[in-house]
Amino acid sequence: MWHWVHICGAAKIGRDCSFGQNVFVGNGVEIGNNCKIQNNVSIFDHVTLEDDVFCGPSMVFTNVYNPRSAVSRKHEYRRTLIKRGATLGANCTVVCGTTVGEYAFVAAGAVITRDVKSYAVMAGVPARQIGWMSRFGERLALPLRGLAETVCPHTGDKYVLRDDCCDIAE
Repeated sequence: MWHWVHICGAAKIGRDCSFGQNVFVGNGVEIGNNCKIQNNVSIFDHVTLEDDVFCGPSMVFTNVYNPRSAVSRKHEYRRTLIKRGATLGANCTVVCGTTVGEYAFVAAGAVITRDVKSYAVMAGVPARQIGWMSRFGERLALPLRGLAETVCPHTGDKYVLRDDCCDIAE
């Protein structure tokens, strides 16, 4: 835990997590094991990070879809779920009410406005899928859609694309 970290008392934090400088974690937050939260990240109520999630420097979560200073909308907070092993790049934004799938990779500066598939690589504003990523963090040689198979060049794990979804072959 680095300087100026504030973790509210009702937040649930797993083991072996790292919190960079100037991190805020709200009361209604759940963080799994081995998560890495880099500098200047605020994790607001109704955000859940599963195990092994990486939040890059200055990335942003929201919790109200249409905020107005003069209108209290705390009763309208939307839940955000970041699944196991996902990476959220520096300065990306995750709009509330979305789910980022397992081992997905969100590029720096991307804006997530809808759910992200497991293993998907997302980039742009608004973010769109540009590829697939292995659990190890290697780009996979798979088309965005169709039926295909490939192997992670680093680990040798086999990945299968079917029904426009990627998964590791068991």
